[in-house]
Amino acid sequence: MSYDRRGGGYYQGGGGGRRRHRDDYDDRRRDHQETPDDQLKAAIIKLGEVDPSEELGRLEIRIREHIPRNIPLLSEAFRISVTEQPFKIPYYATLLRQLHNKTPIGRLILEDFWRGFQGYVDQTAWREARLCIHFFAHLTVAKLISADSMLALLRSFTAVLDEFGVSNGRAKRACLCAGEGLLIAGPILKAHSSTFPDEIITAIQAYIDSTASQKWLVAPLSTLHSDSIPQENTIELLDMLVTNLKKLNESDFADTENCLPRPYAIYPPFDPSVLQPYVLPSVLVPPEAIEMDTLSPDTSGEETQVKKDEWPEFFPRLFPSEVSPDFVNPAGYVIRTAILDILDIFEVNRKECARLLLEYPKWNLPGTFKPKPGSTMAVEPAPGKDWQLESTIIETVLGAYLILPESSKKSIYYIGLITEICKLSPSTVGPAVGKSIRRLYTSLADGLDVEAARRFAEWFAVHMSNFGFQWVWKEWVPDLELTVQHPKRAFMRRAIEFEIRLAYHERIFKTLPEQMQAADAYTIPDNGPTPAFEYEDPGKFSLFPHKHHDSAQAILNLFRGRAKAEDVITHLDTLRESLESSDEPDVDSTVRSIAVQSLLHIGSRSFSHLLNAIERYLPLLRNLAGGGASSTTGVGGSAEARTDILAAAAAFWKHNRQMVAIVFDKLMQYQIVDPTDVVGWTFLNGSAIGQLSEVSPMNLSAFEWDLLRAAIDKANGRVVSARRKVVALRKEDDDTRAKAKAGSGVDTNMEVDLETKPQEEADADSPQLVAALKAYSSLTKEQRMALSKTLEGFISCLAPSSTAPHPNPQARTVVSESAWENRANWGRDEWNAWETWGWYKQFCRAYAPYLRTYVNTLETVSFGRFEGVSDPAGDTLKKIWNVATGQE
Repeated sequence: MSYDRRGGGYYQGGGGGRRRHRDDYDDRRRDHQETPDDQLKAAIIKLGEVDPSEELGRLEIRIREHIPRNIPLLSEAFRISVTEQPFKIPYYATLLRQLHNKTPIGRLILEDFWRGFQGYVDQTAWREARLCIHFFAHLTVAKLISADSMLALLRSFTAVLDEFGVSNGRAKRACLCAGEGLLIAGPILKAHSSTFPDEIITAIQAYIDSTASQKWLVAPLSTLHSDSIPQENTIELLDMLVTNLKKLNESDFADTENCLPRPYAIYPPFDPSVLQPYVLPSVLVPPEAIEMDTLSPDTSGEETQVKKDEWPEFFPRLFPSEVSPDFVNPAGYVIRTAILDILDIFEVNRKECARLLLEYPKWNLPGTFKPKPGSTMAVEPAPGKDWQLESTIIETVLGAYLILPESSKKSIYYIGLITEICKLSPSTVGPAVGKSIRRLYTSLADGLDVEAARRFAEWFAVHMSNFGFQWVWKEWVPDLELTVQHPKRAFMRRAIEFEIRLAYHERIFKTLPEQMQAADAYTIPDNGPTPAFEYEDPGKFSLFPHKHHDSAQAILNLFRGRAKAEDVITHLDTLRESLESSDEPDVDSTVRSIAVQSLLHIGSRSFSHLLNAIERYLPLLRNLAGGGASSTTGVGGSAEARTDILAAAAAFWKHNRQMVAIVFDKLMQYQIVDPTDVVGWTFLNGSAIGQLSEVSPMNLSAFEWDLLRAAIDKANGRVVSARRKVVALRKEDDDTRAKAKAGSGVDTNMEVDLETKPQEEADADSPQLVAALKAYSSLTKEQRMALSKTLEGFISCLAPSSTAPHPNPQARTVVSESAWENRANWGRDEWNAWETWGWYKQFCRAYAPYLRTYVNTLETVSFGRFEGVSDPAGDTLKKIWNVATGQE
C-alpha cells in the first residue's frame, strides 16, 4: 500500500501495485528534489538554527562560492528573512556586511533588496516596510548605508503625518516606521545631524497630542469623569515609543547598545576610497487609497469597512519592573515590539509561534532574561535587566489580546497561543499565567473596561478548560460579600457560565468551593442550561399542568409527525378561535408562544435538530412573524408578532443564554425577525434572562451586548453582501455594454430619433441590477435603523426620562468624580449603570465608521433633547459620541 500524494489517498493491492508504488516514489523524489539555488535560499532563511554567530562565516563562504551567482534569489532570501524573522535582522545585517568584503556581491544584494522595499511601500505593506527600515537602520550603523539617505528615508514617513485628513491607522504606522528607524540608527544619525532626532520626535509627539481624546475612549483603565489615564498601569504604544526616544536622545543614543545585539560592530568601517556607503534612493509614500465608487445616485449611505487599527493601542502593566521590562526602558520597548511582531507574523502557526517566543532570548543580548531552570550555562545578568521571559511574553500577549475596541487577531488565536506556551514549559509559564489572572482580577474593581473584562472571562474559561478546570476559587470567596453586580462577582458568574458551555454543569459545580455553590451566592445556577418548556408535562416543573398543556401537546404531535406547515397554520387558527371564545387575554401572543416554544422543544435535542426544525417550518415562522394567527393586521401587528417570537424563544432558553443568542441569530439569518427587532427586545427584556432575572432597572451586561453586537453585525453584513452583488452586477452590465458597442457598427448618417431609443435601452440598467440596487437601498435603511435604535436604547438607559419604565436612578450619578471615588460603597444599581456606560463606549468606538456615515441623522434624532439642558449624563453621552465620530 502506498500513499497517493496527489489525491490524498492510498493505492491498494492488485496487479501493478508495486509498479505504482515505485512510480509514486520517483514522482516524490522528482517533485521534492531541491536545486542548488533552493538549498542556498533555505540555508539563508534558516540562519541561526543552532548558533548564528558560528554559522555566519560558513554561510558567507557558501554564498560566495555558489555558481552561477543569482542576485535576485539571494535578495529574495534576505527579504523573506527580514520580513518574516525580524528577530534575526542584526545577523542578516552582519551577513551582508561580510558579503561586502572584497567582492561587490553584498552591494548587488542591497540594491535588489531596495527594489523589493520599494514594492512594499507602493503596496502600503506597512509591516514589511517597517521591518525593512529596521534592516536599513542596522546597515546605517554598520556604515553600509549613508546617514544622509537614511535621514531622508525617515523624513519621507514623517511627511505622512502632515497629510490632510490622514487616518489614524496610516499615521500610527508611519510613526512606527520613522520612530523605530531612529531608535536603531540613532547613534549615527545624531552624530550626523544633532537636530534630526528632535525633528522626528517632535513630529511624532505632535501627532500623539492630536489623539488625546481618542486615547481616553480606548484606554483599558479610565474613568467617565476625567480624560486622564493612569500611566502606572497602562501605556499607549506611540507614547511608549516617543518616551523612549526622548530618553535615548538625552544620552545621544549611547544606551542603544544595551537594547539591541550588534554583531556587525566588530568590523571596522570601509575606507571611503574602497567602498562608499550606499545611498538609498528617495522614496515617496503613496497617498491613502480612497474608495470613490458610488453605487447609484440614490444611495445615501455607503458601506464602510470597520478598520480594527484606527485607534491608539494600549498595553496593561501586569508585573513589576524587576519581573518584566518597564514601559520607559528602551530595551523593554524593543523586546515588547519584537514579541508583537512574532505574534503578528506567526498567526498562521501558533505552535511555531510559541516555540519562537520561548527561544527569543537566543536573539537578544546575553543577560537580558533569567536563564531557564536547570540551565548549565552561566550567564552574567545584565544591569537593570535579568527579566523573566515567561512573564514578559504573557504580559505582551495579553496586552495584544485586550486591545480596544478589538484586537488585531481573532481572540481564539491569543487564547490558543497561551495554551501552547504553557504546554511547552508548564513549570515556568504556569506561574506567570496565574499571576496575570490575579492581577487582571484585581483591576476589575479599579475600572477595567467592560469589553476587556468580557475577554478576560472568555480567556480564563477556555484556559481552565485546557487544564482540567483547576483554579483556586477559594481565594475569591471573600469577594462574595460584595454587591451582586460588582465587577468581580460579575466576572465569576460570567467565567463559570463560559466554563459550563465548555464542559457541563455538574463538573463545574464540583470544582467550586461550597460557599460558591450556594444559591444565594449567585455564582452558578442550581440546574444546568436545560430548556424551560412552559407547557411541559405536568409534574416535571410543577404539580399542576399548565392550562394550555393540551393545546401545546397537540402542536407538538403535529411537529413530531412532520405535518406540513400549512396544516400547522390551520390548526393554530382553530386554536386561536377556541381561545377567543373562552375570553383568553392576549390570544395572539399565547398562540405564538405555544407554536414557537413547541417548535424549539422539537429542536432542543441538538443544534442540527434546531436547524432542521426551523428550516422545515420556515413558512410557519414567516406566517407568525407577518402577523399570522392574529386578529390585527398591518405593520404594528407584524412588529408585535416578531417581538412575541423573540420573547417565546428567550423564555424557552432562559436557563441557557448561549442558546438564546443562537436562536436569535438563526431567526435573523432566515429573516423571521429583523436586527432592529432584536435591538429593541434586548433593551426592554434582555436583563430578564439568567440568574439575576428579576425585574431591575434598565441596564446592559455582557449578555445583552452580545445580542446587540450580533444584530448590528448582521445588519452590517447584509449591506456588505448587497454592495458586493451590486458591484459585480454593475461590472457585468458595463462589460455587456462595452461588448455591444464594440460589436455594432453605428451608421453616423442614421436619423437621430431612430438611434435615440435603442441607445437609451442599451444604457439602461439590467433588471437584476435594478433589483440589487433596490435591495441595497432597503438594507442600508435597515442598517441605519439598527444603529439608530441601539443609540436610542443607550440614551434611554443612561439618561432616562421621567416617564421611562424601570429607570436606573443611578445612571446620572455614576459619571461624577465623587461617585467614582466612593465606588467601594456602590450597590447593584450603581454598578449596573457603570457597566451600561461601558457598553455604550464600546458601541461608539467599535462601530465608529458606520456611525460617522449617518452622524447627522443620528445626532438630530437622538441628541436634540439635550440642547440647552444641563444634564451630566447628556454631556457624557455627547462627549463619547463626539470622540468616536471624530468631532472632538
